[in-house]
Amino acid sequence: MFSSIDEVIERFAKNNYIASRRIATVIYLASALRKPVLVEGPAGVGKTDLAKVLAAALGHELIRLQCYEGLDEGKALYEWEYAKQLLYTQILKDKISEVLTGAKGLTEAVDRIAREDEVFFSERFVLPRPLLKAITSDKPCVLLIDEIDKADAEFEAFLLELLSDFQISVPELGTLKAKHIPLVVLTSNNAREMSDALKRRCLHLYIDFPDRKQELAIIKLKVPDAAEKLAEEVVSVVQSLRKLDLKKTPGISETLDWVKALTLLNVQSLDEELVNETLDTIVKYEGDVRKAQEELKDYVRRIRARRGADATGSSDKDLLN
Repeated sequence: MFSSIDEVIERFAKNNYIASRRIATVIYLASALRKPVLVEGPAGVGKTDLAKVLAAALGHELIRLQCYEGLDEGKALYEWEYAKQLLYTQILKDKISEVLTGAKGLTEAVDRIAREDEVFFSERFVLPRPLLKAITSDKPCVLLIDEIDKADAEFEAFLLELLSDFQISVPELGTLKAKHIPLVVLTSNNAREMSDALKRRCLHLYIDFPDRKQELAIIKLKVPDAAEKLAEEVVSVVQSLRKLDLKKTPGISETLDWVKALTLLNVQSLDEELVNETLDTIVKYEGDVRKAQEELKDYVRRIRARRGADATGSSDKDLLN
């Protein structure tokens, strides 16, 4: 575990994650109190990465449950390996005469066969899904329940037993308690409101888009080969685009993808033509592309007005130079 908030920041930095003091405080308290963390915020701000880095920083296995509409406890908890059961059924058919040898009457014969149920409904035939895997893990782990807002409210209610007592009831096997209480991180893109019951069981953390300084620091950390001027220009453009009413606001991941693509093209600074050619890297919908193009034209005009077109002698293609 972590001994202090500063240690959280230090260990996360070693795993290429810039954790603010607020993020580090929540993670430290969650690990000390053994409380789940509900991480909310827009898509692309690093919520899933937070859980991955937490597992790496602690040297724990990361077990991930990706939520989606229609997810039920069976798909998240366990499944029976029916093919394996069928194989054992064939073996039983071959041995049925031995099982029934000496049976006196139908009742005794049925009882003998019924006793074989334990063979078919035992842990040897259970295929654990993420929740059961986290509960039965022999070592401490980090359980990531990703995009919980996409799952139905019924599944959210099912999670309450897990998050309250860290145990799961399997009808055929009984109640299974956690050998080691996992560190649980739930992420939400706010597609729907989480219930009060779920929020009561969790520490809450909201991660928003980074400011200019923090985003530049992330680029320098994740894409060290990027030119400094290019990084500054990209951040300026992305920060400007986030102010628009877009269907999909570009997140940190899109910023990094754009910088990586431009660096691969040996670009040192942006111009309007180049931005238009690579805009699909950060803007994912056609309507958003048109809005972004209009914003970039306004951005060019603002830059030129601030610097003075006559003084700079910049061409119509110049974006930030």
